[in-house]
Parts: sequence; structure tokens; C-alpha cells
Amino acid sequence: MTKLFALTLAAASCAASAQTPASNPMPDGSRDMYVGLGVVSKPRYEGAADRERAALPVLQVQLSNGLFVSGMRAGIHLGGSPQVEFGPLLEVQPRRDAEGEGAEVGDLNAVRFSIVALPPAAFSDNRLAGMPAIHSRVQGGGFLNYYLTPAWRLTSSLLYGAGNARNGTKLELGVQRLALEFGVQHRVALDAGVTLADRRYNMAFFGVGEEDSYNSGNAVFEAGGGLKDAHLGARWNWAWSPSWMLTSTVQATRLLGSARLSPLVERPTNLTVSTAIAYRF
Repeated sequence: MTKLFALTLAAASCAASAQTPASNPMPDGSRDMYVGLGVVSKPRYEGAADRERAALPVLQVQLSNGLFVSGMRAGIHLGGSPQVEFGPLLEVQPRRDAEGEGAEVGDLNAVRFSIVALPPAAFSDNRLAGMPAIHSRVQGGGFLNYYLTPAWRLTSSLLYGAGNARNGTKLELGVQRLALEFGVQHRVALDAGVTLADRRYNMAFFGVGEEDSYNSGNAVFEAGGGLKDAHLGARWNWAWSPSWMLTSTVQATRLLGSARLSPLVERPTNLTVSTAIAYRF
């Protein structure tokens, strides 16, 4: 139970930080579940210079049959070895439009364009203005984790289906230090990793086609595949009681390769900070 307690309670509005919960043998028919609410401060979209603050719902569920839900991810633990975890994985890719990730936008820019024959970017310095919205999608794939020791594990996940064409693929590789204990109530976990993406994924999120260039004012950009980003994070859980705790995370992400060179990117290095109160059932 300690490993599960030390992992992220991932945010429904912050999919990028979700991790696969550790496998946790449980009595048949049992469950372990956390729900909570907090606040997150994050870039408006990957590579944005300005930030947004939003309410942060948190959710983590693990059942004795191996099924788990962690924020925007869900899967099943199939591995029977204490050193190896693997299984199928689903993840919801949030919507991105001119307002950023997860926001909804009206048709004001489209009306202006039709009346005065100018691209939407003429009315805004927002680099996403005039770019097509990327609709939310469910990506499918799998995960494989390997424990070097009970406290250290290597993590990996492969997901397919991102972007409007539903054909983008990303591979996440990382290392985690679990359950650093500071007294009875405090536990800290550390993680670092990289994300690799194919050309179709990077084109969906960082590329600019000719029509997009005209509508947005951004230069045409052909994004290639390869390293997309590297990240470093820390997580602190403060248990007030067996049922209540405060969970806080900080994660620094640096865009790399073709993604970093995109004209949509204003700041290649970003910081995401969150804190939430969670209740354990």
C-alpha cells in the first residue's frame, strides 16, 4: 500500500503528469480509491509563455483484479511478478484550441474573418489564434515497468491515436524514486523522463501547414519525429489521517528537437505546480 500511497493522484485537467499506479496485491473484491479537489498552475498549452490557474479534480482507483484509473489514464495490471508490471493502457488527450488546453471557444474570430477578410491572428498576439482546434481523443496502447529495487522503478508507456487524424504516437520513458519517508506523515517521490513522438504526433501539436500559416500568421513549419521533451518532477504527500491527505506536485518540462523549434512555442521550458486535498475510501 505504501507504493500506491506515494504515487501521483493525477489531475483530470493535467494529463501529462499522470503515472501508472504501482501494482498492489489486494484481497479479492477490495479496492483503494482517492478523490479530491485542488488547484493547478500550468502553461496555457505546451510551449506557451503565459500561464493559467484552474480547479484540479484528482482521482485514483485501484481494484484487486488489477484495474486502475489514474487521472486521465486507465489500464489493467497483468504482470504477476513483483519486479515487472505490464498491461493495456488508455489515455484521454485533452482538447486544445485558441484559448489553450481544455478550453472552449466561440465563433467570434470566424465572424471577424468572414466580414473583414483578415485572418484571426490580426486581432490577437496569441500564436494559437487561427490554428485548427485539436479535439479530445482517446489514445490506446500499453505500459511496461521494471523495479530495480522496491523503491526504484523504470517506467515506459506507448500510446497511439493522438491528434485530429487519430494517428499520432508517443513513447514515454522514465525512472522513479518512490516513497522517500520523512517521519510518519510525509512521503516524497521523484521522477524524471523523456517523451519521444513520431512525425504525425508532432505535426498535430507543433506543425503549421500552409493554410494554418495564412489563418494564424505563423510561419509554415514541418515538424519531425524524435525527442519531444524531457521532464523532472517531485511529489509530496502529507497524510493528515488514514483518510485525508494533501498532495502537491511540481514538474519542469523542456521541449526538445522539432517541437522546440515550432513557431507555436513561446517558451520551451515550463513549470507546472499543483496542490490538492484528497480523501481515501
